[in-house]
Amino acid sequence: MRFSLTNVFHKDISRDGLGDQKSLICESLPIQMLVLSKIFWLVLNPGNLFTFFVICGSILLFTRFRRAGRWFVSGAAAFIVLAGIFPVGSWMIENLENRFPANPEIPADISGIVGLGGTISTHLTASRQQPALTDGGERLTELIYLARRFPKARLIFSGGSGALIDDTLREADSARLFFERMGLPKNRIVYERDSRNTLENAIFSQHLAGESARTGKWLLVTSAAHMPRAMGVFRKTGWNIQAFPVDFASDGQGRFSLGFRPMSGLVTLNTATREWIGLLAYRILGRTSEFVPSAENLSDN
Repeated sequence: MRFSLTNVFHKDISRDGLGDQKSLICESLPIQMLVLSKIFWLVLNPGNLFTFFVICGSILLFTRFRRAGRWFVSGAAAFIVLAGIFPVGSWMIENLENRFPANPEIPADISGIVGLGGTISTHLTASRQQPALTDGGERLTELIYLARRFPKARLIFSGGSGALIDDTLREADSARLFFERMGLPKNRIVYERDSRNTLENAIFSQHLAGESARTGKWLLVTSAAHMPRAMGVFRKTGWNIQAFPVDFASDGQGRFSLGFRPMSGLVTLNTATREWIGLLAYRILGRTSEFVPSAENLSDN
């Protein structure tokens, strides 16, 4: 029997009494805002900016605006050289990853653990009939480790689809296949499959956790660079939750070396820029209480 992402059993919370929290999502994230965020990142993505300048500059070189074309191409070349030599992206990521300590002390009586998606290809999982992890697979593997370490803790995996047109494939369904293959009992974990971003991760998962989200002790598992934004919005929505960052991209020691790695430098810069822009947007929209949340400033909230 073939695995189908659209036929697996799920509890669709968007149609199951979300109540006031559903209204909050509709008010805070209309579809126009989602589309706008996609367009905004499409424009500001460093990789896309580099491609735009190269293409436009190359075209202008064959017109009467050759001088402008030379400036475009030269600027793009200088950008990729600087991104490849100087570890700007690595520094930006490390600054985020150091906000919450790795392997923190965890109370023995934690109520539950929330794992966030963003690290599995739904299309490849459905096509190849086996879990297809992408970068950041530690979000899933460490959740299994914690599940075995705390056998009485409730488990929630939160991950839907950020697609604007066809959102049939949901990450929670792909994660279900992964966890089952790793030996996690089917009744051990609850899947939240309707969230489109971190804000909805927090609100929809809180609906599943119930009052325990506020009164219990919970653990949040996501990539270290994403943790400041995730913790900020989870605390803002009322969770009593502790960070358990994974998927580190830096050693946290501030040791950077010069070299010439243009492609990896650009990828790192893309990741870092996305998180910093997300932090700024969430703060402006009032989704977090701090611009860059950390273990210190959240402990006072």
